[in-house]
Amino acid sequence: MAWSILFVAGLLEIAWAIGLKYTEGFTKLVPSVLTLAAMAGSILLLGFALKTLPIGTAYAVWTGIGAVGTAALGIVLFGEPATAFRLASIGLIVSGIIGLKLVT
Repeated sequence: MAWSILFVAGLLEIAWAIGLKYTEGFTKLVPSVLTLAAMAGSILLLGFALKTLPIGTAYAVWTGIGAVGTAALGIVLFGEPATAFRLASIGLIVSGIIGLKLVT
């Protein structure tokens, strides 16, 4: 169950990272409120997952999910470059996440 909670926390991290772009420096009310809610939810769920998961593993997986998801959505939503090196680097992060899951 803790892994599922951690995964949702990671998805919320993606949501708030992407949401930051839409807040325009927290000058737009609705995106700002949604982004802050995603931040709070992400941290809250990470805290719940940490009841049973090791901190190093959980934090690395949480940030890894956020980094991979945000990088992927940056490519899709904002037209950021999808170079081979960038995609390979994202793949390395995914490999690290899987590795940490396997050893925990």
